[in-house]
Amino acid sequence: MQPVVTYKYRLYPRRSQIKALLYILNVARYWYNMCLAERKYAYELEGRTVCKKDQEPLIKHYKKTFLGNKQVHSHVLQVATNDLDKAMKKFFKWAKGKKKAGEKVGYPRFKSASRFHSFGFKEHGNGFKVIGNRLHITGVGKIPIRMHRPLPEGAVIKTIRVKYQAGQWFVSIVITKPPSKELPKTGRYVGIDVGITSLITTSDGEKIDNPKYYGKAQKQVKKVQRALKRKVKGSNNYKKNRTRLQRVHGHVANQRSDFLHKISTYFVQNYDGIVLEDLRITNMVKNRHLSKSILDSGWGILRQYLTYKAVSANRALLIINPANTSKWCSNCGCAFENFTLSTRWVECEQCGLSLDRDHNAAINILRKGGWDAPVLGNVGGR
Repeated sequence: MQPVVTYKYRLYPRRSQIKALLYILNVARYWYNMCLAERKYAYELEGRTVCKKDQEPLIKHYKKTFLGNKQVHSHVLQVATNDLDKAMKKFFKWAKGKKKAGEKVGYPRFKSASRFHSFGFKEHGNGFKVIGNRLHITGVGKIPIRMHRPLPEGAVIKTIRVKYQAGQWFVSIVITKPPSKELPKTGRYVGIDVGITSLITTSDGEKIDNPKYYGKAQKQVKKVQRALKRKVKGSNNYKKNRTRLQRVHGHVANQRSDFLHKISTYFVQNYDGIVLEDLRITNMVKNRHLSKSILDSGWGILRQYLTYKAVSANRALLIINPANTSKWCSNCGCAFENFTLSTRWVECEQCGLSLDRDHNAAINILRKGGWDAPVLGNVGGR
């Protein structure tokens, strides 16, 4: 089975094309809200359940009711219907008690213009087509794409989603591509301990500092937030400042994503096996003293990137129980006495191990994964 991946690119539409894209986006939003209203009121007033198959046949009739109906492809409305159907299924699955630990899912809400940001197409060549570095969309025309990386050779374009984000336009292209060539074996395995001060400590003793992108951008974020607070809500100046704030947050997210992509690629290329802890991040961020730092670190994003890259490169990735990885001696297996969260250096009275706490934890993580850890060079001395 060929892997399915998504490539995201920036679009540069002309002013007339922006007007057409916004029109399509609004039509998709109106249809989404109409479908939600039908489901909601049919159940409340009649006790009747409306599903996707009931609503999709109405798209053809709905398109005839608005001007410029030929400008909006029917696939746009079909994708909006499918998005609502997924949201409803997710809500009912949560409501029946099948929710994951800590997951919160609300009833799908009616979307205002500030909460509806994308529309999609289902089939390449039917409503859209990618030709070189241009995206041709029915009713819009050919939009230039910033192809910062080419699509893989032999890739088959399946679907796209066009997104309006912080005053800018993007396209996410979903493709199937031939399986990647298997990377050469290195014979190396690594355990990874994630943290806040040092983002990563490996079982080899390597440390990667946490860049703390959001922490560094907080001064700018607060400045823009204060400016936004002084504006009249709904005014043009309010919208301009809201876009400024969105772009600051978007820049931080892009920095973090780029950094974590580089780290994950490094580990996949240099190790045959990687072991991570199964951290319950949703529960950990409930600590108000650490939540901002944990989210800024991007532990969950790193795990996501390592997971799909390891599968693509045929590398082994294990997720282990994090219990007591820091409290046990990685040399003899004894529990440390007087161990607290503030302990940064551990010393074992049984075997004389003296080691950085995170390095010790990373070795325990690797051994829990079933692979041998490197020989310690600092047993018996700091």
